[in-house]
Amino acid sequence: MIKEVIVVEGRDDVDAVKKALDAEIIAVGGFGINAKVIERIREAQKRKGVIVLTDPDFAGEKIRRIISKRVNGIKHAYIAKEDGLKNGDIGVENASPEVILKALEMAKITTEEKRSFFTMQDMFYFKLTGDTTSKERRRMLGKILGIGYGNATQMISRLNNYGITKEEFVKGIEEIEKQLEAGRN
Repeated sequence: MIKEVIVVEGRDDVDAVKKALDAEIIAVGGFGINAKVIERIREAQKRKGVIVLTDPDFAGEKIRRIISKRVNGIKHAYIAKEDGLKNGDIGVENASPEVILKALEMAKITTEEKRSFFTMQDMFYFKLTGDTTSKERRRMLGKILGIGYGNATQMISRLNNYGITKEEFVKGIEEIEKQLEAGRN
């Protein structure tokens, strides 16, 4: 059961989340996040906690950053691009209730203390950068760990800031290898 308030981009996202679960939802209305909306999110964070679930695109990431800068301690939920794609349109509103629920259940909180557990060396070693399969591997890892897709630098930041353990990381890498091997056969 999700107790937090879910923050989404727009009205269609609200409808999609309501199909997945009964929760309090705040729609920010795109980039036009005003002080009133931020204050509602802050209040929700104080009372119940907040999970931000935005579209897996540039606009969604920008909205996520705006909220993160202004409200501390929020959780982040991600859907993979392929899970939010319908007729060339990408967004939370296109994801199935099961995908939305799983993303919310896997939501991660940004840790307060900065840690540098994962480095660019890890990205190269595990072929998450510098390899022809790197983009696909990062996409797969982001989906497995529930941290979304990002370039190598964003992936390092999320791995470190969301408190992903070495065990979770290695398990994710092993899952990727299994999936890639199955795809080759």
